Amino acid sequence: MQVKTFTGSSTQDVMAQVKAELGPDAIILASRELNGNGLRLFEITAGVERPAGSFGFSGTGPDAASAPPGWEEWHKEWSRIKEHLYALMQPCIPWEKPPPRHRMVLEYLQREGVENDVVLELYRALTESVAGTSMLAALAHLVPVQGFTEELWPQKLHFVAGPFGVGKTSAALRLGLALRHARPDISAAYLNADCTRGNGRLVLRHWAELSDFGYYETPDAATMLAGINACRNYDVVFVDLPGLGREETLRDRMCLMGLSAWLDGGKAPCSAALHLVMPPHYGDQQIASFLRRYQVSLPGSLIWSKLDEALSFGTLVNVAVRSGLPISAVSFGPELQSSLLPAEESIIWRLLLKRQLPGSAHSGGAASPL
Repeated sequence: MQVKTFTGSSTQDVMAQVKAELGPDAIILASRELNGNGLRLFEITAGVERPAGSFGFSGTGPDAASAPPGWEEWHKEWSRIKEHLYALMQPCIPWEKPPPRHRMVLEYLQREGVENDVVLELYRALTESVAGTSMLAALAHLVPVQGFTEELWPQKLHFVAGPFGVGKTSAALRLGLALRHARPDISAAYLNADCTRGNGRLVLRHWAELSDFGYYETPDAATMLAGINACRNYDVVFVDLPGLGREETLRDRMCLMGLSAWLDGGKAPCSAALHLVMPPHYGDQQIASFLRRYQVSLPGSLIWSKLDEALSFGTLVNVAVRSGLPISAVSFGPELQSSLLPAEESIIWRLLLKRQLPGSAHSGGAASPL
């Protein structure tokens, strides 16, 4: 096992270091809070098992989006080992230590599908940090939220990516409409690199024209670079990227489309960010595979789509902890103009703890711990 100790000014900062250096499968071995000379620091010791001769996933560099042979099977086996370890540890954990209200929430999160190691991390945050730490404060350290606004996402170019059928095109449109709602005079354009499917192409073109957005079809490297150049006077540009093949990585696809200048610190003509669109009802192994294949060296976020089709929302916590990516937006219905919102902590907590969609007055039927 590779073991390393990390320190930082917050647990969120330290967890980001852990994920960047050791990858999404690192496990927390110990954590503590350090106080000295008026400074408050957090220290986390983490480790990860690696197959012989393998490399880590850092999120950057040419090897970040590929995996050694047998990685998927090893990942499944390691998940089973973690479950066995948790079963052995559970009787020894003093669950009576947190207040009853916190214990009730921890049990609820487990029922909602939050992974056991994440629940243990929350338990440590509640029992080892400053007295009076709230559950929401502990969750906020693990689930970063950075709502999609011009102020928080000032990049000019926004790549919208994700598996086939998760609502990438709708999400890209809704992001533009949300910015237009916040600032009516904003100028936006769409570059459609996913031109193989007729319905999505027609919808994107129709709404772009209806909303007075620029629209360009860019299925290859030449048209993509020409489209980016044509959009140089727009305030913001959304690129609707196609889904990936079974063994393809986003890095490979972006290089194929002439976008390598935005990878690995290249001399790109403008700033860019990547937004990964995911539905919450995918299985753990499927999500782990997507996170690995969609890693590139760009500022990034998660956009959760199809929330109205989900039965529980523990996946939102699991993926945030695995990836270290902030949630930028949530999408929850068929209406293009009213069913996407920039993410806010209050929205995420209502989803997670009450199964309450934005704009809904009632939960989805589960007993809420709050």
